[in-house]
Amino acid sequence: MKIIHVFIGFVIVALIQIFVPLQMIWQQEDVLSSGEVYKFKTRPIDPTDPFRGKYITLQYEMNSFTMADTTYIQGDKIFVYIENDDAGYAKVHSLSKTDLRLDKDYVIAKVTGNHKDVINFKLPFDRFYMEETKAYDAEKAYRENNRNNTQNDVYALVHIKEGKSVLKDVIINGISIQKFVEK
Repeated sequence: MKIIHVFIGFVIVALIQIFVPLQMIWQQEDVLSSGEVYKFKTRPIDPTDPFRGKYITLQYEMNSFTMADTTYIQGDKIFVYIENDDAGYAKVHSLSKTDLRLDKDYVIAKVTGNHKDVINFKLPFDRFYMEETKAYDAEKAYRENNRNNTQNDVYALVHIKEGKSVLKDVIINGISIQKFVEK
């Protein structure tokens, strides 16, 4: 009788181990297939860690919002409601510590500072993972093209649905960074 209990326990654990990753994959695919697409303008970075792995570190121009509220402190999780500006790039509509149930897409970000009525935050999609052999060249191309913002159009394509976000691609002058590196 004990063997049957062990077997049933094993089957339950195995099913859980299969179900959890499948659910995570399904959620990401759902956001990609039915989420709203936003273009987030990036800005240049000065990398300091040579061992950052096989991804590109991204920083965004949209990383703050002017709002006279001193209750936002570093480390707070906030709802960043977004909309498109006239040029088609994402911009902040409003911030809140709680879900306002607005008819707007939102992401959950983390407050990095609050000074002089400006609340700074970090968006949750700041790494773009790539094929191992292309990651260094992609990081280099991203940095070089982002330094000269007047001539280059560099942005991240992000799908957003119900607070979930998936970074789909990084675009340099209308070309996917994966294809840009191959040139």
